[in-house]
Amino acid sequence: MGAVVRHVRQHRGVLSTGALRAHLLTARLAGTVATSREASLRSYRLFAARDPRVTIGIDPELNWKQRDLIALMADRCGVSADPRHTSGLDVIDPERTLGALDAFAERVAHAARHRSTVLFGTGHPHRLIGFYAALADALSAAGCTVLTSAHGHRVDITTRFGLRTYNLDYVRGVALVREPGVWGAGCGTGAHTHSPLPVRVVLAAAAEAGGPLPELVVGDHGWVCGAGQLGFEAIGLGDTDDPALFVGEAEGRVSVVVPLDDAVRSDYYRPLTRYVLNRACLSQ
Repeated sequence: MGAVVRHVRQHRGVLSTGALRAHLLTARLAGTVATSREASLRSYRLFAARDPRVTIGIDPELNWKQRDLIALMADRCGVSADPRHTSGLDVIDPERTLGALDAFAERVAHAARHRSTVLFGTGHPHRLIGFYAALADALSAAGCTVLTSAHGHRVDITTRFGLRTYNLDYVRGVALVREPGVWGAGCGTGAHTHSPLPVRVVLAAAAEAGGPLPELVVGDHGWVCGAGQLGFEAIGLGDTDDPALFVGEAEGRVSVVVPLDDAVRSDYYRPLTRYVLNRACLSQ
């Protein structure tokens, strides 16, 4: 991956669309990604069965079958539309990623122009905290209110290991959950979660405090799906095994989903950050 690191360092300034496309492919954010076809098909099957581990906050209006989800993900991400394709690595069309990044940047720019109240949250803190934190910093500098409601609140999440208790924390304005007793130790200690419960706790706390509610929620997994299901405008990032976000987008409850691999090295997302900030006219 030395070539990827060199590529990232070479593009510390404004990225052209062509340079970003090349980076997406080199870093395997798009093109052939690490997510397996088997993992994606399993997620589609579980979503069709309305398994809450995969619907992650979206209550589908339509009766989505696995074949429907394959067709949707082929349209939104560029994965194979052939249901007989059952193994190997998934593919994301970089053109779809670029188009969605442009739409994502438009929503960020709108929030900046209107000095909107924005909530950031991630279930992938190890990978994505830097991407969201840079956007939070830029929007805060533009006069937006970045919400940090429910700091320290308890969140009980059912996992495959049973009921786990976490606490809400914020890093540079980005919400995440941590194991109890772990505070201020940096983004590396945040927990990976798909649950919509954290965003529900944050929104409930903001409402109870009588403070502002978000006009835009930015994140991934349950942060996007949970907020969108409750009627908040939500935008975020989604992998090929995250059908809930794309169903939410198709049914009109999520505004924008950017298809990409959401679990590569954190520094590989930096060119995306610069691209979004430039397109949103928020570059430093």
